[in-house]
Amino acid sequence: MAKKKDELDFVDPDVQQGPIISIRFLVAILLVAAGIAYVVIWTLYVRDLRAFESTIPQPSDKPDTLIPHMDKLKSWNWLVGFGLLFLGLAIAAHPKTPLGRGRGVIVGMLGCFLVGLVWICLFYVFADKPEGEIWLIGDLGQVNLMVGIGFMAVGFTYATRWE
Repeated sequence: MAKKKDELDFVDPDVQQGPIISIRFLVAILLVAAGIAYVVIWTLYVRDLRAFESTIPQPSDKPDTLIPHMDKLKSWNWLVGFGLLFLGLAIAAHPKTPLGRGRGVIVGMLGCFLVGLVWICLFYVFADKPEGEIWLIGDLGQVNLMVGIGFMAVGFTYATRWE
């Protein structure tokens, strides 16, 4: 025999199922911020280095990085910066964070998908510009495709949480 409608247990999707701020969410925010900061610092250093190389350089005039030995990693710095960013976004997909439950999953999923799509489209539109003319997109070169696909991959981590 079927239960009456009054006896069915429905959960209101608008009600929060957990705390807004958790340790996991703070770690995710810190990782995203660290990734963005790392990419910005590396990009500015690369621009300073290009300006340095275009003049007659003196060995003591080489620009310094805020992070020691950053210049030795060269192109691997992109992986470090965007890796931190993607890791932070993926950690935020956990149900203990606001982006990992309810409507936050949809926002995170669609946001990552759209950012990845727009990133790749912008790269293809501006791909014929000289290297370094457009901030970040010009500096990354073909790595832009990996960044766009990385955002979409993080979007799929949110999609697995969608109920």
